[in-house]
Amino acid sequence: MDRNIEHYDVCIIGGSIAGNYLCYLLSKTKLKIAVIEEHKEIGLPVQCAGIVSQKLSQLIELPQEIVQNRVDKVKLVAPSGKIIRLSGNEQPYIIDRHALDLLFYSKVKDNPNITYYLEERFKSLKYRYLVQEKKQIITVETSKRRLTTKILVGCDGPLSSVAKLMGIKYNKLYATQIRIQGNFRDDEVVMYFDPRWKELFGWIIPEGFNNICRIGLASAKNVARNFRIFLKKLKIDSLKAIEHQGGIIPYGILNKSAFDNVLLLGDSACQVKATTGGGIIMLLTGAKYAANCIIKCFNMNNFSSSFIRRFYERPSRSTIGKQLKIHYLIRTVLELFTNYDYEKMFQMIKTSKIEHLISIYGDMDFPKGLLTKLIKNPLFLSFFIKFILKKPNIFVRFLKILTK
Repeated sequence: MDRNIEHYDVCIIGGSIAGNYLCYLLSKTKLKIAVIEEHKEIGLPVQCAGIVSQKLSQLIELPQEIVQNRVDKVKLVAPSGKIIRLSGNEQPYIIDRHALDLLFYSKVKDNPNITYYLEERFKSLKYRYLVQEKKQIITVETSKRRLTTKILVGCDGPLSSVAKLMGIKYNKLYATQIRIQGNFRDDEVVMYFDPRWKELFGWIIPEGFNNICRIGLASAKNVARNFRIFLKKLKIDSLKAIEHQGGIIPYGILNKSAFDNVLLLGDSACQVKATTGGGIIMLLTGAKYAANCIIKCFNMNNFSSSFIRRFYERPSRSTIGKQLKIHYLIRTVLELFTNYDYEKMFQMIKTSKIEHLISIYGDMDFPKGLLTKLIKNPLFLSFFIKFILKKPNIFVRFLKILTK
């Protein structure tokens, strides 16, 4: 083997929360791991609204200093300005996303088996068959070096170069956000719906101190113009912003994520909720499947796509994949909503037991339980049937989603 090339067991592309958490899970093994991160500092620039369900503390040991606020109410605002306020047991965290990304990096950065290469961009991968050893490895080229690895993990975000090389593409949403002082409630997240930004919504997220809020919006097109409209509606002067942030959100449902010697995780695998654009709970769950799979790959000396599919892709699809599909179905319906549809829906929620159902069964991550309850509600069922009868093409879209 070429002595000028560095040799690793696992190479993780991307040092955000997905890559760092996977690295942490694998740090308890003797595997030699490289992490390639294009930015000079872990966790920057921030590209996340930072609201996560309380399941986060069930998945990881969460330091209190990462939690900036807790909210127990959500205010939904229709295009006309009609308001619904909901409360329940969810009480999500408002987190310091930069600190969360650093959390697992700080736990592994001094491990002698783990090397982080910062300010280094992944460029390409090439399969290489070792005749004498009768095994296949991957040669990775970055902007600064070449290395070999037995397993390559694409955690390089919504514009994943690894996913592209594997032939995987997703639609994208463009998000923009400012941090600004404002006179908003600290215990309440606000969501603004409008057909102009139909793929998601506008948001106000309170950080819980000094009246600082995160105000943002995401859409597939015209995000800058839509954001100006949104801020004008809120009477917010963006020139007074403390910080401007932006990012890209992958949009779709889980696609193929297992290949020979390669797997995709996090945004690279579209492990993102189409209803909210969030994915931390999903990717942390996916990382546990990925770590388990990688350990099995080395124990069994099997790095084939069928083996990775069996122990990573299929378990992911059968758990978080099913929930992500429901999120996408919900978003498919909301994308077709007109102002009139929003008015009818808000009126229905306000004048029925549906508001109570949402408060009790609402779940940011796993919507199946609430959806089951809603379908059994005659008023909701009547509204939904009337809506889909006006949108004949929706059945084709549903069929495509359900059969993937």
